[in-house]
Order: sequence, then C-alpha cells, then structure tokens
Amino acid sequence: MNITENKEVQDLPVWLARRINDAGIDLIKEFEGLRLKPYRCSSNVWTIGYGHTRTVRLDMVITPGQAEQLLREDLRVAEKAVVRFVQVPLSNHQFSALVSFVFNVGVGNFEKSTLLRLLNRGWYEQVPAQFARWNRSRGEILGGLARRRAAEARLWNTPDNPISFPEILGEA
Repeated sequence: MNITENKEVQDLPVWLARRINDAGIDLIKEFEGLRLKPYRCSSNVWTIGYGHTRTVRLDMVITPGQAEQLLREDLRVAEKAVVRFVQVPLSNHQFSALVSFVFNVGVGNFEKSTLLRLLNRGWYEQVPAQFARWNRSRGEILGGLARRRAAEARLWNTPDNPISFPEILGEA
C-alpha cells in the first residue's frame, strides 16, 4: 500500500463518509496478506499488518486485532480520496474496487491517473482496462499486481447484489 497523507482528503466532512464493502475488504486482505512484523514490500517500503506503511517501526510486533485497526484507519484515507476525487455516481462494488486500488497505489497516483480522468468523463467501461495498466512495481510487471487488478476489475463489473469472494478472485 502507498497511502499518502493528503490534507484535502483528511478534512472531508463526516456526512461525505462512504465505506468499502466486505467484498472489497476481503480483496485487500487477500492480496496484502497479514504480516505481524515489519517487512519490505515490493516497492521497498517498510510495511506491517495488511499493507500499513505510515507508522512502521522496525521493532514493531502487532496482533491481528491491531492489524485490523490499522487497516480500518488506512481505509478511511482511501475511501475519502475516492469520495473527494470521483465526480460520477458509483455502485457499492465500483466504489470498493476503487478503494482497493487507491489503498494500493496511493492517493496522489490516483488523483493524477488516466483512470480517474476517464471515469470522471463517464467512461465507466474504460476503468477495468485502466486497472490492468497498474501492474508494475519499480518498473517490473508483478504477477500479484496483475491478479489484484483483475480482481478489482471483476469487483468493478459486479452488479450490487450478494457475491462470494471466490467469484471476485475468479475461482468460482
């Protein structure tokens, strides 16, 4: 994950709050994995829990409950960014797919992305292909990122009705 602190995003009023759904949280947890001790992610950033990067210390050891709390706090930043920058209506699954994306690529990258520009023009059908373009870390294509982007695209394209997580992963 590469969430950046963005003052505009942090200061959104509470009434604008919108939350990622369970399918989106499950997607993030699956691809981030749970690590209770610090490690360097593929971008060479110290990380702990489910992709938390902001307050990592090398001597940290956290519990699964603390990892969950850090994830919820990090998700608020990504959720607020989607609310702040997307100017068109979104279904719950579309919103959640974007939150997963922002959680991974960071607010700044999302804000200046072609994905956001096309979406705000109302070109919803272009979003899955734009997800797929974000499959690199430090210039190298990573299979895990390609799979994550495919899962985000499937979630994006899923109608808002009950769906199982294996369906999002393409396993059903």
